Order: sequence, then C-alpha cells, then structure tokens
Amino acid sequence: MTSEFGALSLVPPLLAIALAIITRRALLSLFIGIWAGGAIIAADGAETALEFAAVPLLAVVEAFGWIVASYGDDTFHAEIIAFTFLLGAGIALVWRMGGSVAVAQAATTRVDSHRRVGLAAWLLGLVWFFDDYANTAIVGSAVKDIADEVRMSREKLAYILDSTAAPVATFGISSWVAFQIGLIQDVYDSEAISGETPSAVGTFLRSIPFNVYCLLALLMVLIIVLTRRDFGEMLDAETRAQRTGKVTREDATPLQSMKKDLGEPAVDDPLLRTFVVPVAVLVTVVVGGATITGFQAAGVTPGEALSETGALIDLIDNTDFTGALVWGSFSMVATAVAMALYDDVLTLEESMETILDGFGIMLTAVSILVMAWSIGTVAEVLETGQYVTALAEGIVTPTLLPVVVLLSTGIIAFSIGTSWGTMGIVTPIAVPMAYEIGGGSPELLSVAVGAIFSGAIFGDHCSPISDTTILSSTFAGADHIDHVRTQLYYALTVLAVSIVVYLLYGFFGLSPFVLVPIGAVVLVGLVYALSELDAARKDLVAKPFAGARERDVPSDD
Repeated sequence: MTSEFGALSLVPPLLAIALAIITRRALLSLFIGIWAGGAIIAADGAETALEFAAVPLLAVVEAFGWIVASYGDDTFHAEIIAFTFLLGAGIALVWRMGGSVAVAQAATTRVDSHRRVGLAAWLLGLVWFFDDYANTAIVGSAVKDIADEVRMSREKLAYILDSTAAPVATFGISSWVAFQIGLIQDVYDSEAISGETPSAVGTFLRSIPFNVYCLLALLMVLIIVLTRRDFGEMLDAETRAQRTGKVTREDATPLQSMKKDLGEPAVDDPLLRTFVVPVAVLVTVVVGGATITGFQAAGVTPGEALSETGALIDLIDNTDFTGALVWGSFSMVATAVAMALYDDVLTLEESMETILDGFGIMLTAVSILVMAWSIGTVAEVLETGQYVTALAEGIVTPTLLPVVVLLSTGIIAFSIGTSWGTMGIVTPIAVPMAYEIGGGSPELLSVAVGAIFSGAIFGDHCSPISDTTILSSTFAGADHIDHVRTQLYYALTVLAVSIVVYLLYGFFGLSPFVLVPIGAVVLVGLVYALSELDAARKDLVAKPFAGARERDVPSDD
C-alpha cells in the first residue's frame, strides 16, 4: 500500500521537527506542522478558487480537530495525561515535604560523584524494565536533585533516562514486548505467511541478539557514564555545568522547575521517608494493579503463567499498564497528602494548592505530548508510514534486509513520533517480506523483528515529537529541544555502528553473538576518538574535565 499523498505526506512531520530543532520552540513548531497537514488535506479537497483561498482557515479548523481529538478520543492518551498530571502532583508534594532534599542528603555520602550518579541512574533504569513511562518518571525523580549536586547537566540526565528506558523495555516482560509479539502473531495468523514458522514468542526471543541498536544504546550510556567522555553539544552542556554549576542553558526553558514553580521545601530538617514511602506506594500499586488486571483479563492462574510461555504472554498482553500508572500515581498523591497532614508539614489547604501547582509544572509537557500525538494523527491520515515503507520495499535483498528495515523504520518513527505506531505500520510489511525473500528462513524473520525494534527506538530517540523523549525531558527538568539536540549525536553514533554490524551479518553471515561484541568495541573506540577530536576542536578538555572542575565539585577519584 502506498500513500495517496506521496512525498507530501512527509512535509508536516519533517517541517515540525526541523522548526523545533532550529527555533527551539517545540509547541509552535508542532502546531505549524499540524497546520501544514490540515492545509494538505484542505487543498486536496478544494475544487473552486474560493475553496483554495480558504485553505489556510480550513487548515486551522482541521488542526484543532486533531488536537481536540488527541485529548479524549483515545483512552491511552487520556490515561497518560492523567498519569502525568497526577505524578506531577505527587512529585510536588514530595518536594514541599522535603523528600527530594532528604534523598540528596542521604545519597551524598555514597552516590557522591558524577560517575556514580550516572551509573545509579542507568542501573535503576535497567531494573524498571517493564514500562518506559514509569521508568523515566521514577528514575528521573529519584536522581535529579543528586545529579544537580554533582553538576551533571540536565541534558546528560535526560539522555541517560531516555536511552535506557525505551531500549530496556524491548527485551523483557513489558508492554512493548507483548505488543510486538501480538503484531507478529497477527502476521502469522494472516495469509501473508504459510508453512512452518516458529511461534511468535520464539521469533521474538530469537530476535533479541538482532536488536542491535537497543543493545548498543544501553552500552553507549554505560560507556559515556563510566568514561565521562562527551562530544557534540553534550560536551558543551557538560562543560558548562562543570565550570559554572549551571545545569541548564542560560535561556533554556525546562519542562519543569521545582524551585521556580514550587518554592523552597516547607521543612528545614526533611525526613527520608517522605520520599521513600510515596514512591514505594507508586511502585507497589503500579506493579500490583498491572498484574491483577493481567490475570483477570487473560483468565490464567499464577501457576499457569509461571509454567506455560503462552499463558505468560497472554498475561502480559492483557495487562493494563497505563491504567495501573494512573492508579499508582493517584495512590502516591493520596499517601503524600496523608503524610503531610500526619507530620504537620502542610495543612489540607496547602496540600491542595501544592497538588494544583504540581499539575501546573506538567502543563507544558502535556501540551507538547498532545501536539505530538496530533501530528502523529496527521502522519496517519496522510499515510506517511506506508509511503516510506513502499520506498524501502523496492531495494530489499536478503543481504540488505536488516539495514533497509532499520533505516525505513527509523525514518517513520522519527516522522510520526511513536514507536508503537511505527511497529504497527512496519511489522505487517517487513515480516512477510523477510519470509518471502529469505525462502521461509526463521532466522531472517527474527532479523527483521530485531531491526524493527532497533529502528523504532532509534527514530524515537531522535524525534522531538516522541512522547518518551518528551517525558524524559520533563522528569530530568531539561529543555526539551536541548535534550533532543544533545542526544542526537549519540543516537547517530549508535546507528552507524548498528549499520556496520548488520552489513557484516548480511555479507558474511556472522553470528550476532560475535558481531555485537565487535560493535561494542567499535563503539568504545568511537567515543574515545570523537571526544578527543571534539575537545581539540573546541579547545575543551574531554577526559573527565581535568582542570575544568571547580574546587567544590566532587571528584570521581
């Protein structure tokens, strides 16, 4: 299937992305992109001169129709908005009770350096593998104040959150995996594939070594954290933070700022439990709620889920993760209010005002989310994904399959800003295509699935209209476009190595268990080489900012 609008279908998302990166005005850029989509639709239906003259106005009407629909027509979107607002309220209450300060004070003796803070954020991200939204929210909230203490730039923290949360969700028991297995099963159940094939679960498990971008993206974060070698705009951001203590750019617009929006904590001697207990309640309710909904909807018992792979996948596939996030964030707010009243830190009126302030600190993030979803709708209406996929189909051979799938999926994800939407577009096309050109090879099916995951996450990391990228900026307290610009250098580096790995596999048939370690070595070499070259070009010191630290900045030694 090809897009009715052809290359025009690329204009709205690419225009929005280009303007966002150039102007650093995400909301305005996204609206212009949505308006451009409305203009294309209006012009396509215009027949008279009067109708053509009315295209700009009709485009505004169309644009607001998509924006309004993004708020409530999709239950998933409504739940994510509710979760984001409620989590903002919970975070605000914890801040006012001094919980964030207490965590920073408690962690200072152990997580007392730039390297250790980065490593802690990375490890926490790996542990919270079953949902990327909750991953960025919980890890970002726990680490942000500690990161400020060691002068880690907000751009670096946002990168660690973003480049850990989504990749790790593609490997384990997560909503991502259940969604992709469901797509694979749908293809197997259709007439697109006949004959003997491994199960959808088996295909997914075999695809893990071929999910090269996600594997290397996780490794890239670890390399950057441990070596403290940066390049591109991240080097500028880290140098600024280390030399001046300014964790954001001078004229940056962070998606949230606790001190600016909420003022100072209400207590002078904060207690650690004011952070630990609300967050523990959040985690418990999310995990418990998700598990209960899975068992109820799938109709399986705990014994069946543990002993039968199919039953476990049914459980995961039927789990209401987003609903559980809403319940968990509400429980966090209720717990925080109860603790504030019990400890006599805040009155009921002050607690309610803080909740409203918490909603306020998330308003910009939610606005960008809605606009990003709206431009995703534009791409869906104009069939942008189908157009890109149709272009890719004409140049596919078994040797080039993983590279073509990786790049085409990446372009689609970059353009429409949603990994799940991208996988939904590409999987029904790429998997049968891999089956046909590979002569029914089960391995090539797994290669295609791994490349789909890789491309979807790569495009997600680079796109300013991606919801996970927006949330990473939000919970790191970073300027959103600054996060996109700084992460882009690292994402492209990982992409380049992934392409090399896929080409080596295509031409020589080497095992991914050999190729991925080779890619890791290449990645380490590139980080060292690029950091040295960039530091020399900018007359900056690449290696752990020797000579660039202020005396009061904790040492990694």
